[in-house]
Amino acid sequence: YQCDYEGYAINIPMKYCAFLRGVNVNGTSMKMAEVIKVFSDAGMKDVSIVLASGNILFSSDKKPSELKIILEKAMSHYFEYEAFLFLKNQDEIAEIVNNNPFNKAEDLHIYAFVGIEDVETLLMEEFSKSDKAENENAQIVADTFYWQIQKGNTLGSTFGKVLGKKKLKDKITSRNINTFERILKKL
Repeated sequence: YQCDYEGYAINIPMKYCAFLRGVNVNGTSMKMAEVIKVFSDAGMKDVSIVLASGNILFSSDKKPSELKIILEKAMSHYFEYEAFLFLKNQDEIAEIVNNNPFNKAEDLHIYAFVGIEDVETLLMEEFSKSDKAENENAQIVADTFYWQIQKGNTLGSTFGKVLGKKKLKDKITSRNINTFERILKKL
């Protein structure tokens, strides 16, 4: 909130990205035009999409905790599935991009994870227990878990298989670091 010259609170809309979990995989398919409509009908402004993998940009003056409830309920109702989403504002996304601990390489993917509070610790525990592929690494920087893996090994790696488990579905989602960069440019 900001205050006007008389000290009254004024709501200033914040720009966010909602990261939907499990979009257009495992039979959960949705048209992005319908997702935009759901977000708009739920009161979000300036709604747009980055890629068709569940990255929804919007503005709102509501608190993130309220937005999560409103948007998960709206998405669950409209698409008749159990929706999970995680919100990051523009500054948080810039932090994720700028804190990437890995150097980009043609043969490697770099993923960053968003999720519930302290999920990075859970992910690091799971990673430390998993068999590592060549050039597979993980680091936590400023409460964000980053994972580097050889292209082509993402789903077949031991850690990749852990990520698909049902026990994590309401706790995390991930995106390639390139996707975070694209989102940041559009915010």
